[in-house]
Amino acid sequence: MAHFTKPVEGSWTEHFPTLGTDFVSFEDSISPEHYELERKAIFERSWLNVGRVEQIPKRGNYFTKEIQAARASIIVVRDNEDQIRAFHNVCRHRGNKLVWNDFPHEEVAGTARQFQCKYHAWRYGLDGTCTFVQQETEFFDLDKSKLGLAAVRCEVWQGFIFINLGNEDTTPVREYLGRFAKGMEGYPFDQMTEVYQYRAHVKSNWKLYIDAFAEFYHAPVLHAKQYVGTESRKLIGYGYEGLHYDLDGRHSMQSAWGGMSPPKDLSMVKPIERILRSGNFGPWDRPDITGLDPLPGGVNPSGHRAWGNDSYLFFPNFMILIWAPGWYLTYHYWPTAYNEHIFEGTLYFAPPKNAAERLRHELAAVTFKEFALQDCNTLEATQTMLESRAVRDFPLNDQEILIRHLHKSANDVVAAYQAATK
Repeated sequence: MAHFTKPVEGSWTEHFPTLGTDFVSFEDSISPEHYELERKAIFERSWLNVGRVEQIPKRGNYFTKEIQAARASIIVVRDNEDQIRAFHNVCRHRGNKLVWNDFPHEEVAGTARQFQCKYHAWRYGLDGTCTFVQQETEFFDLDKSKLGLAAVRCEVWQGFIFINLGNEDTTPVREYLGRFAKGMEGYPFDQMTEVYQYRAHVKSNWKLYIDAFAEFYHAPVLHAKQYVGTESRKLIGYGYEGLHYDLDGRHSMQSAWGGMSPPKDLSMVKPIERILRSGNFGPWDRPDITGLDPLPGGVNPSGHRAWGNDSYLFFPNFMILIWAPGWYLTYHYWPTAYNEHIFEGTLYFAPPKNAAERLRHELAAVTFKEFALQDCNTLEATQTMLESRAVRDFPLNDQEILIRHLHKSANDVVAAYQAATK
């Protein structure tokens, strides 16, 4: 029997009939050939979030982003006109990587008046124009005005910086992100500037990690030791049900309950959580900033009093989690091979006003790390067994609806690309 109200069809999955209820195959997560199609169909043509404006607050600030799935390195910079721009990180002379420090494959950040190539000292302004060529008279009919850095489409939504490496689809990023994004506009992302970030090289397909965070069905079991014993046993007996699920094109979301921040009974949580008033659900006390009361109209769409967070997946690889206590998380999943990817988890809080608030943030951050490590370890085991192909088809329950939707969406994009490029 459902603990929370489901649609009239009887299940969330059947509420979206195009998804079906059949067993699913994860061949799309273990095939090198399919991964090559995903690279071209998805990562070379989709809007991808690469950071936030707070990373480059001043003119001349820049950072680079390595996007291996698109075989690209990108420079993101705030130029002298205060405009945020993006360029391919490629010198126009002989193709050297333009911006890097000691190790060419590592991402870097800094401040510059211009960019100078390490190889032959060609220089470029912050707007991408070529400003200097070493021994220019040795070249033949060279026109510097035609040798600026190759620009990349770049747009900002609510302080999030997006780039698109493709030229075919001219849809603006706000329109691409759809109604879920519009529904959270006005949330105080810009006031949450204390940042904790984790980065891990995970030996699993990128979609399998999204699968893990697209459902909380696993949480009472896989993360059982994160709770005190009596609460852990209670959660396993209760299981997990989402408050609300929704789909918008390729994007998806779910609302989850949040009974731990603060808990109804202090015995439900560990001693350190009681002392600091914080834990995996974040600090128990909301920060005193605007934009949290009331929340934007699209947040907590069910209006449920037990609401704890909303988790949004913006296809293909960007997730935002908005938490009831007044902080947010982002996840990124950057493929590096068919069976490997880089996972980034970033926590954002309003700046602390005292040491106690800082400790609450740090406890939330280290608790999150432990949860994420448990997921990573499990996913590597999943990847190896899927590759055995001993079992090829798998059942999904109603709480795993977003997994079904993700794989269908990715496969639909690949199929459309194949049809268009025949």
